[in-house]
Amino acid sequence: MEIQAAVAREKGGDFSIETLEIEAPQAGEILVQVVATGVCHTDLAVRDGHLPTPLPVVLGHEGAGIVSRVGAGVTKVAPGDHVVMTFNFCGHCPSCEDNAPSYCYEFFPRNFFATRPDGSTALSNEAGSIHANFFGQSSFATYAICHERNIVKVSDKAPLKLLGPLACGVQTGAGAVMNALKVGAGKSFAVFGTGSVGLSAIMAAKVAHAKTIIAIDTNDQRLDIARELGASHTINPEKTDTRDAIMATLEHGVDFALDTTGIPAVIRTAVESLAPRGTCGILGASGPDAEIVLNETHLMSAGRKLVGIVEGDSCPDSFIPHLIDLYLQGKFPFDKLVTFYPFAQINNAVRDSATGTTIKPVVLMDHGTQP
Repeated sequence: MEIQAAVAREKGGDFSIETLEIEAPQAGEILVQVVATGVCHTDLAVRDGHLPTPLPVVLGHEGAGIVSRVGAGVTKVAPGDHVVMTFNFCGHCPSCEDNAPSYCYEFFPRNFFATRPDGSTALSNEAGSIHANFFGQSSFATYAICHERNIVKVSDKAPLKLLGPLACGVQTGAGAVMNALKVGAGKSFAVFGTGSVGLSAIMAAKVAHAKTIIAIDTNDQRLDIARELGASHTINPEKTDTRDAIMATLEHGVDFALDTTGIPAVIRTAVESLAPRGTCGILGASGPDAEIVLNETHLMSAGRKLVGIVEGDSCPDSFIPHLIDLYLQGKFPFDKLVTFYPFAQINNAVRDSATGTTIKPVVLMDHGTQP
């Protein structure tokens, strides 16, 4: 079948909208008519060559759509189901068997190598194969092949075009608070960086009834949005010392901190802002060789912790529907982060994401009326 897809052909270059052929789903695979896909900074990092995903490739890993066809053996979903496509995992390693798929032992090859495990790809044109299967989906396209493991059936009561960001960015921020850090009622929480991940964390901390929620960012407009979404305090590090401001609010520091920037110096500040027995979670790194320097005595002597978090410690089959339920109840308004773009304007969406003009761009596929 012919589809339209945004192909990354050159390091740092624009995506080109091309006509490609997509294969029928193999055993365990699902063909999804993509309704909308979120644009994530991971897509941009891959396009820019910061990760070893081969080019040319169709990226996109926050896809939402409608099941079109299923391959042999698929029982989880059926044609017509509304679905979100999330990260891929093997299903049989020790982490997967412990219901911790975001720490799958094969997470990197399953999500970044852009082929099936046998090296094949579902996309091609007259010149040959195009790398696909990025995060088990490659959803910068009108149709995508995903897998029974990484597809999540969702309620048709929620607007499908809105749900893609739950697959990665929103799930990561909210899950870090709810699943990994387990921020509880009455506790204090600080998030460093208020992009879509950080703002999702703030909404989750509000749902968790955290007493003090502090947002730290150099963008005052983002800090205004953070207050609207639940932050009780905001700090601009360009105007005041972050640690001093936190200690002025909370004498002994915060119970929980979350870094979304991946910048080592910011992570150090986050750890230094912790109260005794406090925990700091980190969601990314500024590069493969980035190192974090901490004061050993400060970390050890009061039982402070630093923990890495991937995809919000989420089990997507249960967590994504939970976030949708919270949204439908008016408790998790992640729609306030989203700006929609036609698929043909994907490069504008990417540029607006890179510059911070848009918090969470979502590209809409042209299939007529969108659910």
